[in-house]
Parts: sequence; structure tokens; C-alpha cells
Amino acid sequence: MGEPGHEEYEIQSFDAETQRLLKTALKEPGAVDLEKVANVIVDQSLKDCVFSKEAGRICYTIIQVNNMPMMALVNPVYDCLFRLAQPDSLHKEEEVDCLVLQLHRIGEQLEKMNGQRMDELFGLLRDGFLLQEGLSSLSQLLLLELIEFRAAGWRTTPAAQKYYYSEVLD
Repeated sequence: MGEPGHEEYEIQSFDAETQRLLKTALKEPGAVDLEKVANVIVDQSLKDCVFSKEAGRICYTIIQVNNMPMMALVNPVYDCLFRLAQPDSLHKEEEVDCLVLQLHRIGEQLEKMNGQRMDELFGLLRDGFLLQEGLSSLSQLLLLELIEFRAAGWRTTPAAQKYYYSEVLD
């Protein structure tokens, strides 16, 4: 069995117009408003976590065909990160872990594309770390590590490496 074709993506749950938009984006990304496509994908992913895996495949395919900067995806990605920085998400360790992982991977690039939104996001994370009651120890540790990671220029300093990951090294 070969690679799945563009038409095999799970987009049947969308209305006909949205299906057409997504199919066009997969075949000819330059022919559609990629920000609109990204917003549709993000909105559906937030409503249906099962769709998120499929959304990742669709975005990857669009980017590979398109071979253009991902500027259209910057704001929707920030929207997802802001959602993960809300108090209800900060109380769920798996969501904090997801947030931290994504910011470790793409935080520096996102900040270069829109530093103001990154400042706003880290304001939320700082407030969540300092003011949010009932966070687990792991969530607090992850948030603090992330705040230090950005403060150090998106790098882990040797001191931070030893502090946060000494248990892993033993």
C-alpha cells in the first residue's frame, strides 16, 4: 500500500465548501487563502481532538507542496498556544507538556515572526505559574523551565540542564 493520496484525507465531516477549500489547498496551495485554510483546520482540531492527527498530515502536505514560508500559520499556531496557556489547560499536565514541547520546537521561530504575541503568551504563562492555584508540581516545573528557556535565548543553560534534568541523567 503506497502513500495516501490527497483525496484520502478525512475531510468528509466538513461542509461542501470547506471540503472544496481543503482539497484545493492540498492540490494548489497558492490558489487559496492559506490563513483561512489554517483557521478552518485549527477550529476543527480544537473541537475534535481525533481530527488533530489528520490536521497535522494536511498541514504537512500543504507545506511540502507549497514550499512557502509558513506565515499564514503563525497566528493560528499562536491561537492554539494561547488556548493551552489558559487556566483550565494549565491544570492538565498533558496539556502543559504539549505546550512546552511545542515551544521548545518552534518558539524561537514564532517569536521572530511575531514577538509581541510571544510576549503576551509568556505574560500568561508567567501569571499562570505565579498566580494559578492548584497546579501540579510537574506543571509548575515545566512552566518554570520554559520561562527560563526563553529568557536564555531559547537555549538550555548548563545550570538549567543540571537543575531540571539531573534525575534523567542519574
